[in-house]
Amino acid sequence: MLRTVGQGLCLSLPLAAGAQAASVVFLNPGHSNENFWVSYSRFMQAAAQDLGMELRVQYSERRADLALSQARAILKGPQRPDYLVLVNEQYVAPEIIRLSRGSGVKLFLVNNGLTATQASSIQAQPERYAPVLGTLTGNDEQAGYQMLREMVALLPRSSGPVDLLAFAGIKTTPASQLREQGMRRALADFPQVRLRQVVYGGWSRQRAYEQAQLLIERYPQVQLVWSANDEMAFGAMQAFEAAGRKPGVDTVFSAVNSSPEALRARIDGRLGVLMGGHFSVGGWAMVMLHDDARGVAINRDGLREHSLPVLQSIDQAKARRWLKLLEEDDHGVDFQRYSAEGRPADYQYPFLTSPVDY
Repeated sequence: MLRTVGQGLCLSLPLAAGAQAASVVFLNPGHSNENFWVSYSRFMQAAAQDLGMELRVQYSERRADLALSQARAILKGPQRPDYLVLVNEQYVAPEIIRLSRGSGVKLFLVNNGLTATQASSIQAQPERYAPVLGTLTGNDEQAGYQMLREMVALLPRSSGPVDLLAFAGIKTTPASQLREQGMRRALADFPQVRLRQVVYGGWSRQRAYEQAQLLIERYPQVQLVWSANDEMAFGAMQAFEAAGRKPGVDTVFSAVNSSPEALRARIDGRLGVLMGGHFSVGGWAMVMLHDDARGVAINRDGLREHSLPVLQSIDQAKARRWLKLLEEDDHGVDFQRYSAEGRPADYQYPFLTSPVDY
């Protein structure tokens, strides 16, 4: 059952027969009509359905102030969930961790974990902050690195310089920072590639379009356009096309995200490189929360923080397969199969070490 509550979409799921469902609230940092974050919630909903859990999703509409007020209402309200899943978008996590102290709600971070500075500050003041049950993040730095390497491989062999533009997301978002770091690491392997400018498009198609209109005039010889998400890639692409450029022919574009539009652009060649799969992190978190609620240890390897190899390169064949899977409510995944419940003590979650091939 879907219903709107406050500023977010709530997904209330029926209890599994004969079982008391663990209750989870996901504080989604995105817009309620934003393709990536909606698909992210949908994958979590599929996991909750399969695992017999209750899931509510509240969208913060990319507003840090709204995320904090929602967290406060959840943690201080009369009907608190068993678990609160949150994202350290725009650095909101420390304040939410502080607010949760004494609430009885277990916290789990996904996609954007604490920065080193934040973690150090929290560790230095244990009396002010609640413990965090676990953290699952994607391989963002590696994805940024691999994306640029694959872009360069698509260029014709030439000894001349190659101009690159980069569209990063938000400066205060760890995933954006890591993808940019990976891109800069790859630059060291290609001295012929000249990074002309990095701009922060805020994950927005319109903003990237406006930025790209100016940049293409400033750097008319650009051959590579690296983007930290699909919306910015399409905004930049629109500006280049308006200037008479041909994506996939005279300019190589890359993107992160596996939206239907991005998958189709990968199939038709307008996107030369596409990384995706990180929409699944919240679903894997649900598997671990299910196990924790059943009394099963989830830090089976002794670690509370994990970086998952979820972001993977999507070629044209995989893009066609993923487009079909998007039509299935559960993405073709049996989440029960990944649970540690009833498994030997040495069982490790497969998604922690290998990407799931959908």
